[in-house]
Amino acid sequence: MKLVIVDDDIALLNALSRRFSLRGFSVVAISDAITPPQLVALQADVYLLDLRFASQSGLSFVTPLRQALPACRIVLLTGYASIANAVQAVKLGADDYLTKPVDLLQLEQALRGDNSALPATEHNSQPLLSPDQLEWEHINRVLSEQDGNISRTAELLGMHRRTLQRKLSKHRP
Repeated sequence: MKLVIVDDDIALLNALSRRFSLRGFSVVAISDAITPPQLVALQADVYLLDLRFASQSGLSFVTPLRQALPACRIVLLTGYASIANAVQAVKLGADDYLTKPVDLLQLEQALRGDNSALPATEHNSQPLLSPDQLEWEHINRVLSEQDGNISRTAELLGMHRRTLQRKLSKHRP
């Protein structure tokens, strides 16, 4: 199964690429700006799109992909979830809309279009990243985007500034 992952978070992109490759996916990882026709040309079975990708929106890829490849699966992954974006994604034709940090079993099920539990195999017995690791990476990415501004980062993440500082003082899980 060919999987295209579009995300500007290099650490997450590399981790997801490595782990899904181990799970039998043929992975194409994209971290730079791309056009909808370029994505369509990749002819993937599954597209995992970051909602906020550099200066682009993952939503802008959904309609062209759905029109050109009606059988492909389209999953949006975001650290900036909102009900309005989720509704818009589904209306445009996305198959799923998940928020970071994401449960990785849930992510794999969304990519495969399978709502049943995945059997444990040597390829999927270990998690891609734990929820704590994903949360830590997401917090640090948002903090970096805010040039280290704790107050603004806490506001964007919807948590109290002290809670954010406590999470940042811990070592990476």
